[in-house]
Amino acid sequence: MTKFTYVAKDSNGKTVTEITEANDQESLIERLQGQGFFVVSLQEFKAPAPRSQRKEKVDDTGKKLKENFTHSNIVLEDQLVFARQLATMLEAGVTLLRSLDVIVAQVESKGFSKVLNEVRRDVEQGSSLSASLSKHPKVFNQFWVSLVEVGEASGTMPLVLEKLAFYLEQQEAFNSTIVSAIIYPAILFCVAVGAIAFFAFFVGPKFQEIFDSFGVKLPFITIALLTTFKFVKTKFIFIVAVIAAIFYAFKNYIRTPNGQLQFEWFLFNIPSFGRVFKLIIVERFSSQMSILIDSGVPILYALDITQRLVSNKTCEIIVGEIKESVREGELLVGPMQKSNFFPPMAIQMIMVGEETGELSKMLKHVSAFYQKQVETFMKRFATMVEPIMLVFMGGVIGVIVLAMFLPMFNLTQLGR
Repeated sequence: MTKFTYVAKDSNGKTVTEITEANDQESLIERLQGQGFFVVSLQEFKAPAPRSQRKEKVDDTGKKLKENFTHSNIVLEDQLVFARQLATMLEAGVTLLRSLDVIVAQVESKGFSKVLNEVRRDVEQGSSLSASLSKHPKVFNQFWVSLVEVGEASGTMPLVLEKLAFYLEQQEAFNSTIVSAIIYPAILFCVAVGAIAFFAFFVGPKFQEIFDSFGVKLPFITIALLTTFKFVKTKFIFIVAVIAAIFYAFKNYIRTPNGQLQFEWFLFNIPSFGRVFKLIIVERFSSQMSILIDSGVPILYALDITQRLVSNKTCEIIVGEIKESVREGELLVGPMQKSNFFPPMAIQMIMVGEETGELSKMLKHVSAFYQKQVETFMKRFATMVEPIMLVFMGGVIGVIVLAMFLPMFNLTQLGR
């Protein structure tokens, strides 16, 4: 018989840490699961090795592991892979501690590796996974912690993690669609600005010297352009400083509650784009509420989590009002309708969900519907803005070339 130390959760969510004997790990896991426990971690009981012997990472064969990281920051894809791998291994019966060992050895982010090592250490010392994750709110927000807590309490951790991974996949794809639609026009705009800067700093002054040496009379367009170039070149530091100061002041202002509300009001009232911006917020609200309720989170707690994670001050205030109304016994749809924020279609589908007891399912449909609408708009926007940006670039460069070469005709006439 071998001694093992284990950390497990009973049916009430209470953490149990004990040392017991068994023939092997598999038989002990089977015995604990038969008693209604969810095994968090399990390992052979032995005295900890001296610190000098634990400095390097080793695998099962004692071979030193190389720390090869592809990036240092933590991105959404790192969280997605973590959720998917952890769900798969827990579903296969691998203990939580062993699962974390495997994931830590394979993680590609240096920052995420550091966080997961700390999470693994806390779990090894007897903390629950949700409590360990909550110590890193910048990486694992309240949404993560609450879902994992529900999974631990209900014994359905693999299922909850699968739902979380599916949500993260959807958000990754959704965000990629928006970024892809914006990035190409942004590149074209930067190229146009770069071309103007090149003419202002290098080409314009050369032409100015040529025109001055010949004493040729310059057309108005050339004078205006050369004057602009000269101003930009001589006042470049001042211009950059003013722009930076305005940006800094604006950034600080919109961080205030009043400034954020005014900026969001401005965004919501931009023709076409304002509606899409609002739909993005509605989609985020619907998808988060859907997975929280579907995972067994009480509706008031789900609203509280969503209020903190919706990342929009206007919607945050509205969700707070909805939460208070629900606490007083009202349905979701009443205060949502009074807010005039949510589209009629979303309100109708949520009303049906509450009447039929399929609220999470209807919220999922609302999320999918508006996600499609936003994706369609962004694809059309990218298709439409590309030729506009090309015409803009062509027009800017054409004006510059015309202004620079138009005086050449006067030089030709002087030569005759």
